[in-house]
Amino acid sequence: MVNDFLFELGCEELPSAAVLALSTALAAKIAELFNKNGLTFDTITPYAAPRRLALLVTQLVDEQPKQTISRKGPALSAAYHADKQPTQALLGFARSCGVEVNDLTVVNTDKGEWFFYEASVPGKQTIQLLPAMIKEALATLPIAKPMRWGNSDDPFVRPVHWLVMLYGEQIIEMTLFGVKSGRLTFGHRFHHPEAISLDRPAQYEPALLGGKVVAHFMKRRERIVEQIAPLVHSINAKAVMSDALLDEVTSIVEWPQALLVKYDPVFLSVPKEALIASMQSHQKCFAVTDTQDQLLPYFIAVSNLESLNPQQVIAGNERVMRARLSDAAFFFEQDKKQSLEAFISPTKNVLFQAKLGSIYDKTARMQRAIMGLVKPLALNQDEATRAAALSKCDLMTGMVGEFPELQGLMGRYYAISSGETDALALALEEQYLPRFSGDDLPTSALGLALSLVERFDTLVGAFSMGEKPTGVKDPFKLRRHALAVARLLIASPISLSLSELIARASATYEGTLALEKSLLPELKPFILERLPAYYESQGFAADLIQAVQAKQSDYLDDMDKRVRALAPFVQRPECVALSAACKRVNNILHAAGLTNPTPTAVDEQLFQDDAEKQLFAALASMEVIVAKHNAVNDYTASLTVLADLRDIVDLFFEKVMVMVTDLQIQKNRLALLQRLQHLLQGVADISLLSA
Repeated sequence: MVNDFLFELGCEELPSAAVLALSTALAAKIAELFNKNGLTFDTITPYAAPRRLALLVTQLVDEQPKQTISRKGPALSAAYHADKQPTQALLGFARSCGVEVNDLTVVNTDKGEWFFYEASVPGKQTIQLLPAMIKEALATLPIAKPMRWGNSDDPFVRPVHWLVMLYGEQIIEMTLFGVKSGRLTFGHRFHHPEAISLDRPAQYEPALLGGKVVAHFMKRRERIVEQIAPLVHSINAKAVMSDALLDEVTSIVEWPQALLVKYDPVFLSVPKEALIASMQSHQKCFAVTDTQDQLLPYFIAVSNLESLNPQQVIAGNERVMRARLSDAAFFFEQDKKQSLEAFISPTKNVLFQAKLGSIYDKTARMQRAIMGLVKPLALNQDEATRAAALSKCDLMTGMVGEFPELQGLMGRYYAISSGETDALALALEEQYLPRFSGDDLPTSALGLALSLVERFDTLVGAFSMGEKPTGVKDPFKLRRHALAVARLLIASPISLSLSELIARASATYEGTLALEKSLLPELKPFILERLPAYYESQGFAADLIQAVQAKQSDYLDDMDKRVRALAPFVQRPECVALSAACKRVNNILHAAGLTNPTPTAVDEQLFQDDAEKQLFAALASMEVIVAKHNAVNDYTASLTVLADLRDIVDLFFEKVMVMVTDLQIQKNRLALLQRLQHLLQGVADISLLSA
């Protein structure tokens, strides 16, 4: 038989960041335990709200299938005495199984004959298994700071007030966090504080709706979006709704009621990003913009109750928001009372890292490092060094102190206010791009330069201290910096050497701090390790990246061109044949001890077969053409030329024996293969491609 199962844990308001994560983890663990115990079911629907975590499992079987027990006993050779009487080992094994010796079976294994006990026993009832499974699932939840509440010894994130455990119409008896299970749940704290009795699991969601609680997280999220739409439409606007903020708002309300609220337009003189940050960070409200993304003097507040006097709620939100926006306006005006340059001196008193010095020390290193990029990127030298000097000044401002997420962006506003050039101001913001995987890249050469020197300073400093990330620990976010560096170099308008950038950053530490330079060689491979996952996310195969990196791993923009040229080439049948031929050439040369990548001279007079002559002529012609294509990074054209080698190479290996007894001819043929290898691997080591 099957029945529905309902579990609900009612508690004090959960941390907003934990609601969805705990619900998802609970559903996944319960599904895992059901499968492990052989309990089949139809669906698991998770519910998550500020005061509850719940699961509705449909069509859950009422018992496990029959279980087969198999226990291994003593070996047959050790089971009987010389007089053929059973040993104590055999008798003891039979007793432990609750049977006679004659009930045991002898099984022939790869290690000889052994006694076994096998039996089929009925599966356990589901209601007997559920309490332990629920307890195990809750114990594995990702709770950052579990605490004990009241007299309970079991830790949880918040005090628990009620517990629902229903299988069909039956209550499953258990006590959890000091609370005994039952069939009573509770609705909205204010709209419906009375208990709601559930006869069966299927009543859960509609019963809570009657109690003014939208228990399903995604349905509650959708309701918020639906309520906001007509509000912003009424003023021909749109709401600024990030997924993260929408999830957070959904996590703090049970019965959402969206309200359109106005604020004083005088605050629009403050940078819109600061106003949005204030609305989102402090008040969990949605900013409103017009169709051209210009901020409007409105915001959307989502209340957790259905007020009899909505205007009073709106007025309350207006008062609170005025105070918050006044703080932002105050910070902005106070910060502008002095130039951005005035904030340089305070950076001397703020530590970047104990071994790497202050923020001021970091910007001094960045000023020296950016000099190496002035000529390649055609930068104005004075502007570049000044950008580096001012790069961290906004960290000292009141606005960024209140809203750290505005670093860089406020630097741009304050640079403009201080009379700095537009290019410098933009670079101060772009130094933090990309902030995450998939984020935008700097659009200006100065922004690119500043972003590179900032990240290389952090990477070199951290690696020199032995802080290479291990496992999941990455306190300096070095993996993120490494991927950002790779993306910046790939998109760079000119080729920049990864090795040289590391060396320049290392040189800026000389004379100021003692670095453990023996650890720095690990940095370049660490950066390159980010690339396979980066390219695989775009649909490129891992072996393709490996093949290209074998030939180009220092100029990442060039490497990227090779990757994108090789990707369509590997789909051609000629590539498969040439890859196999390249592997064969590599094996022959390796066996002959010829590992020098520089080909030796080939003597045409020693050719004995037309296939040798054809291959030599093809190589001589193609080498010139391919060299011209490679010189301008046209790797697609180079690979197209190589495709014509397929039949000639196949004929050579069909007709010509390389390792002949005549050493002079053998050496000449090996030299010919060296030239073939050099040509085939001009773009990538295609021998590394999988078939």
